[in-house]
Amino acid sequence: MNASQLKYMIESIHPRSRFFSRENMKFAGDTMANYGVRSAVVLSNTGDTVKCWELYRKRPVKHGLQTSAYFCQSTYRQLFEQSSCV
Repeated sequence: MNASQLKYMIESIHPRSRFFSRENMKFAGDTMANYGVRSAVVLSNTGDTVKCWELYRKRPVKHGLQTSAYFCQSTYRQLFEQSSCV
């Protein structure tokens, strides 16, 4: 899985998602070339582990922003702190 494949899956399953929109990425000063993807496991609010894709930035963008975003591997929904993909 690479960043472009993840973007394609998210946009095809969740067409209303604005995560990869041109306006959103421009606001953060980001480009697709700055993203990398790796497999990760996060803990859900029920204590279960959830397999996810970590979308990380290779270099910081505006204002030093370098946080990762997490997407459930089975539903491609974005995971936020202590949430599950169900």
